[in-house]
Amino acid sequence: MTPTARETIRRALAEDLGSGDITSECFIPADHRSNARITARESAILAGTAAATEVFRQVLPTIELTAHQNDGDRLAPGALILTATGPTRALLSAERTALNFLQRLSGIATLTGFFVEAVAGTKAIILDTRKTTPGLREFERLAVLAGGGTNHRSGLFDRVLAKDNHLAVTADANGLQSAIDEAKKRAPGILIEIEADSLDQVRLLCGLRDIDIILLDNMSNDQLRAAVEIRADRKILLEASGGVNLDTVAAIAATGVDHISVGALTHSARAIDLSLEIT
Repeated sequence: MTPTARETIRRALAEDLGSGDITSECFIPADHRSNARITARESAILAGTAAATEVFRQVLPTIELTAHQNDGDRLAPGALILTATGPTRALLSAERTALNFLQRLSGIATLTGFFVEAVAGTKAIILDTRKTTPGLREFERLAVLAGGGTNHRSGLFDRVLAKDNHLAVTADANGLQSAIDEAKKRAPGILIEIEADSLDQVRLLCGLRDIDIILLDNMSNDQLRAAVEIRADRKILLEASGGVNLDTVAAIAATGVDHISVGALTHSARAIDLSLEIT
């Protein structure tokens, strides 16, 4: 876990604990010890075990932890995920924050798994996007991987992705090629991806040097198939984006595109129902 991730967990605990867990301090004797069991209440794909473990360790390093499942494992209702043994006050102080990470991240992994299953048998790869919860991108990207998806760029720094607002300024072939050349000069080896919202733009981009990926934005399935034909045998990947949901993704994958980016993986995943019980 990176220092940034640990700091995010520290902030999450500080937000919840403030000056202290007054309820536990009043209701639970200081020397009382317990076992805590985190279990699933519904079927899911697990993600976030490292985050949950770090929560308990930051509350009290001496809490004994046993993970019974790994990220990416499929959970049945009632599955035991994690046990923690230690002072009851500490276990209860960690409970909500640990569950928040596990429930949110398992929801992302589970939704990703549904999309990956929907495109099985095609060559399409399911990608996440930058539509993540501020401050939680590192965790959410790992959850996508746990669900069988693939990470897109980490941020604005590690891939060139020129979209409509960039192209509103630089749109003609000479300007685009000049911008691509400048990017390659500044960061040799960086991936170059450019958005197209029409087949004419696809044709234009296929004629430029050093483009790695064309983002096909909100195109119909007929347009996607036509874009695949225009691309022909060029070493350019095609990424479909926009209008992607579980009802449409299989048909999009069948057009022959290489990647399908799905913002819903991280911005619309439902938290999984998990519970922590003290014994």
